Amino acid sequence: MTVRGAVCLNRARTVLMRGAPGNRRYLLKDRVINEVMIPKTEYDKVVSDYDNLSSQYKTVKGENEQLTALVKYYEEKFRLTQHKRFGASSEKTQLDDRQMYIEGFFNEVEVIADPSEEEPQIEEVVVRRRKRTKGQRQEDLSSLPIEVIEHTLPEDEQVCSKCNSQMHVMSTKVHKELEVIPARVKVIEHRYSVYGCRYCENNSDSVEIVTTPMPEPVIKGSIASPSMVAYIMTQKYIMHSPLYRLEQEFERQDVTIRRQTMANWVIYCALTWLAPIYDLMKSYLLSLEVIHADETTLQVLNEEGKEASSKSYMWMYRSSGDAEHPVVIYEYQKNRNHEHPRNFLKGWIGFCHADGYEAYHALENVTVVECWAHVRRYFDEALKSLSKDDRKNSKAAIGLDFCNKLFKYEDEFKKKGLGYEERYRQRLEKSKPVAEKFFEWAKSVNVLPKTALGKAITYAINQETYLMNFFLDGRLELSNNRAERSIKPFVMSRKNFLFSASEKGAASSAIVFSIIETAKENLLKPFEYLKYVFERMPNSTYSQISEYLPWSKSLPESCKRNLKKN
Repeated sequence: MTVRGAVCLNRARTVLMRGAPGNRRYLLKDRVINEVMIPKTEYDKVVSDYDNLSSQYKTVKGENEQLTALVKYYEEKFRLTQHKRFGASSEKTQLDDRQMYIEGFFNEVEVIADPSEEEPQIEEVVVRRRKRTKGQRQEDLSSLPIEVIEHTLPEDEQVCSKCNSQMHVMSTKVHKELEVIPARVKVIEHRYSVYGCRYCENNSDSVEIVTTPMPEPVIKGSIASPSMVAYIMTQKYIMHSPLYRLEQEFERQDVTIRRQTMANWVIYCALTWLAPIYDLMKSYLLSLEVIHADETTLQVLNEEGKEASSKSYMWMYRSSGDAEHPVVIYEYQKNRNHEHPRNFLKGWIGFCHADGYEAYHALENVTVVECWAHVRRYFDEALKSLSKDDRKNSKAAIGLDFCNKLFKYEDEFKKKGLGYEERYRQRLEKSKPVAEKFFEWAKSVNVLPKTALGKAITYAINQETYLMNFFLDGRLELSNNRAERSIKPFVMSRKNFLFSASEKGAASSAIVFSIIETAKENLLKPFEYLKYVFERMPNSTYSQISEYLPWSKSLPESCKRNLKKN
């Protein structure tokens, strides 16, 4: 049995036609196709080979597409890793031609134009190099103590070489230097006199004895002074110096203070004297309507029921920009369970800025406001993962420009000094349409979810509700960067001391970090403030604790920074 087939002479491929009668000639776009006769077995073999090749082609094509996508994925990872290692860490971007795409997308002129504003006056601006004004250095040094050293000639040299007459002082030249006095350790010996009556000693059975009143020390039976504990805390929690380095520093001054002893001092003073202030600060924070929250990991070696290598967490809550007094609260917890923010914010009602962690989304009576800086960061990473030739007009660039537009408006509102109500109205008029267009665009983008761009798009769409909550109140902020700045000191210290030895040590660290960071936010000198607290708190009553809050007006001037020059 034979079958007829058509052979395309100028295409080098076979087209089989079962049962085609007679010899025919086909004209297909000026190409001649001749009909030929082949055996049935050969025909079946050709069909089978064709099907196999077709199947192999589809398989190879699918594998090639997967490998191509995988190569692009690793190229993105490689570029992003190289940028993190060697590139600038700043996320600031300049608006360029890519902005033209978005301007056409949501009518740039209508969005930016403000008919109520007057035409700006054109004036000539002369740029001059900034110079230090006369007396500026004296003003900078005015808050520092001055030690005067007189340099004079011996009396026998105060004689004129021409006439041998006595010379007098015509004027004085002054040269100022800044001298640094490194930390020194000295022993302060307190002696308290004990008084008795000499007459009663000689003529009476009892003698009245009066002892000079002694203020309570910061730690009873210890050689630790308020300044010593304050110094150790500031070195550890501000300068990020581990206790073993402090131990070595003291040894170089011929003073032996073991790190275990210093750790005990820090824990005792934190839990005894700073904890009451910490509790008042927490109460004040929960009286606010807008807060920021964040969390980071911590390793605690001796935790009950956990391995030494397991992760614990340091949670951080702080006030927003609308608060009268800035306050930062750290809280140590063994894990990242949802119950911790629920317990901390129990009964609290307000707006909570967060970074996408779902634990905050389940809080009752709490409106979660997610961070647009995180969205911008994802698109920034997606843009950096592309080659330079692919960046312009890419989807990552478009998403980044949407975010930059929102931050640009916030900068304008800040420069204008708008109040919260006016800022709320301006956001609804200018910023909200940009955000709505952004999500409309994001939902129309078709991208693989595991790519850098896919992660950016997915994150933004999943957090849409919480990101749009930003437009509910003028007191809210576009990002949670305020919380990230406050948790950064702990992260920097963690890189140095690596872990806490015990749960009590981690809890005391949370208290000390809270006190110090709040003191810094309220423009205090942390060392002077801690020293003042440790001097006064042991001799105060519970009703006086509010006097030691970092924003208390009763704090002495020595605890406050001199901001005249600023």
